Amino acid sequence: MTHINCWEFKKCGREPGGVNVSDLGICPASTEIQTDGVNHGKNGGRACWAISGTMCGGKVQGTFASKIGNCLNCEFYQQVQWEEKPRFETSAKILERLNKGYPPEP
Repeated sequence: MTHINCWEFKKCGREPGGVNVSDLGICPASTEIQTDGVNHGKNGGRACWAISGTMCGGKVQGTFASKIGNCLNCEFYQQVQWEEKPRFETSAKILERLNKGYPPEP
């Protein structure tokens, strides 16, 4: 199974070297190494809902607490959850990893 990352799914162009980086900046999900490997993603590519500063609908989203309601309805979030069941890494586990500075999983 191919596990695509959020920037590939959304085609936002905010990954390093992406077409929209000069206008919109690099997405923090694409460079968040603490979440590398989570849900089979590269960096935060399959944990974007837990990472502050990602974009949705052309607007920068805030913290996890302020954006998770939108993320739960996101087609990409739902696809990752379905693809990864029963191994889906929950938001709580992702946030714990981000807050405690866990090293990337091998």
